[in-house]
Amino acid sequence: MAGRHTIILMQPSQNRGSRTFMDYNSINHALDGICGLYERKIRDINPMVPNITYDITDLYNFIDGLADISALVYDHSIQAFLPYDRQWIKQKLFQHLKKLAQR
Repeated sequence: MAGRHTIILMQPSQNRGSRTFMDYNSINHALDGICGLYERKIRDINPMVPNITYDITDLYNFIDGLADISALVYDHSIQAFLPYDRQWIKQKLFQHLKKLAQR
């Protein structure tokens, strides 16, 4: 998954003006970016808690709470971006975090 340019398209609320994107050099960096968004949200809600912890269900709830999220991943073989939905992102997050936990 390294080296696959990934763009995360996100709309946090129903307001169309909240649409944004995040650009990453790889799928793994994009997944880390999504986790970072969630961690910042937790810190904003609980600024006095020094160490935050969460499980995959919390992260899934965060993703499901977004009005929209999808990923565009560059495929070198066809020289184009392929779209992936919320479920794909959640599946990749699970695999990514599981791999990190095994280190």
